Amino acid sequence: MLEEEKVMVEVDTKLLPYVKVENEVWTIDAEGMHYKDLNHLLRIASSSGAEKIGIHNVCGQRYIGTDLDAEVEIDIYGIPGNDLGAFMNGPAITVHGNAQDGCGNTMNEGKIVVHGHAGDITGYSMRGGKIFVRDDVGYRVGIHMKEYQSKKPQLVIGGTAQDFLGEYMAGGVILILGLNLNEGECCTARFVGTGLHGGVIYERGNILKLGKGTKAMKVGKRDMRTIESLVKEYCEHFGVDFAKVMSMPFRKIVPVSKRPYEALYST
Repeated sequence: MLEEEKVMVEVDTKLLPYVKVENEVWTIDAEGMHYKDLNHLLRIASSSGAEKIGIHNVCGQRYIGTDLDAEVEIDIYGIPGNDLGAFMNGPAITVHGNAQDGCGNTMNEGKIVVHGHAGDITGYSMRGGKIFVRDDVGYRVGIHMKEYQSKKPQLVIGGTAQDFLGEYMAGGVILILGLNLNEGECCTARFVGTGLHGGVIYERGNILKLGKGTKAMKVGKRDMRTIESLVKEYCEHFGVDFAKVMSMPFRKIVPVSKRPYEALYST
């Protein structure tokens, strides 16, 4: 029995017409497929050593890539549902379209690249890996991001964000480029960095209104190395001119205190 045939034995009979396997590359037609069936197929594919998975006709299926622990490339054609890549630990997901809420929720490692917009709470409690969003993101993006030792999550936003960007952020990096803004125009997000007590938010130009308990500072050489690296990767993913992006000055937003609510605690 061929290796591909051995793998297909694990697939439910009703799903066989939606799957094609050839040379460690899986192609899945997700049109009308329940999200549980789709994620069942993804687990079989990743555990069988698939190198690439292409999912076509995606329309709102939730939890795609959730808790996957394999270095596999997943291309999604369509609009995935909430919690794309939640608790993910290794895959590289590319969304050829927009992503909905909770993209990268508590992801531990890997990469998500969105060729469009991403919804609310993108990068929620992210603790590792990278997320690149070509355009805008929704509300409360990057909240509760954290880092530990060598793990430092990174979130790059090509457009702008809504309110509470980086709320309660405890670690990691958010880089917001505002490439869709006209000269002199600012992002309308309110309460940026509310409760921020770790990590850093980098902005291209002076486009963010600072939330209470934060301050803006000039970037140093170490900051610029991080910014240049992330901008370069962003430009490679989306075909953007690196020199044009870097033509504007950057600044960083950091917490005034590592204990912003100390006055509320009992002693």
